[in-house]
Amino acid sequence: MYLIRRIFNTKPGEARRVAGLLQQQAQAYRDAGQRSEFRVSYNGATLPGEQNVVVLDWTDDAIMSPSREGHVLPQAALDLGGQIRPLIENQRIEFLELLAPAKD
Repeated sequence: MYLIRRIFNTKPGEARRVAGLLQQQAQAYRDAGQRSEFRVSYNGATLPGEQNVVVLDWTDDAIMSPSREGHVLPQAALDLGGQIRPLIENQRIEFLELLAPAKD
């Protein structure tokens, strides 16, 4: 099982708006059966630490390319992506393997 985490650095003052749009986009993927339960978190400037950051994470059994043959991206998710892109300065993705209990 994998934890997939996307981290967005937003333009100043846009973290909350990006978090709301990402929430909608992740829900569109979930509604299409392409994503598990997810979380969206952000720091717009009211907390210590890195500011203007939004984090989206979810788990999956496998890491698969979104451009794999036969895969269709939900149009709603694509439309929301067009709204998100102008509000971010950069982004990255992390793939982490979740520790599974040892089988005896």
